[in-house]
Amino acid sequence: MKPTKRRPFTVTLLYILHIFLGVGALAGGGSMVMDPSGDLIHIPTSMLERSPFSDFLIPGILLFIVFGILPMLVLYGLIKRPEWHWVNTLNPFKKLYSFWALSLYIGFGLIIWIMVQTYMLDSVVIIHLVYMSLGLLIQAVTLLPSVQSYFLLDGGTERR
Repeated sequence: MKPTKRRPFTVTLLYILHIFLGVGALAGGGSMVMDPSGDLIHIPTSMLERSPFSDFLIPGILLFIVFGILPMLVLYGLIKRPEWHWVNTLNPFKKLYSFWALSLYIGFGLIIWIMVQTYMLDSVVIIHLVYMSLGLLIQAVTLLPSVQSYFLLDGGTERR
């Protein structure tokens, strides 16, 4: 299913936001997996005192997969529009393309991730503000009428 409408700038902006999140999380999560001590990214493991983790391996794996690979997969889905039925089951918005809903979920997930992280670290630094803003921005752009209109299914016909 290829879109017949011209892509608005807001859709391109959504693509850019997913790229920014995905590339950043792949780099950050990959660094944590390669060096769970945190030395590679200059973060001491003492920051994990309030968390259930003794090093950065598990947070790195989660970051790499959930906010690295998944946003890139969502980006692919938004651009190429494959018909993956398992994705349809996650979409309560049956008149909108399923990967549109996953974009919204990425925003929610990022906000929750940052909230939990700031609680566990018992601090807020600039990177938290940047990524909290990114999560809110992904949600806001996903919900824009021009973006929703672009991802309407075949004239708004409902998917069952």
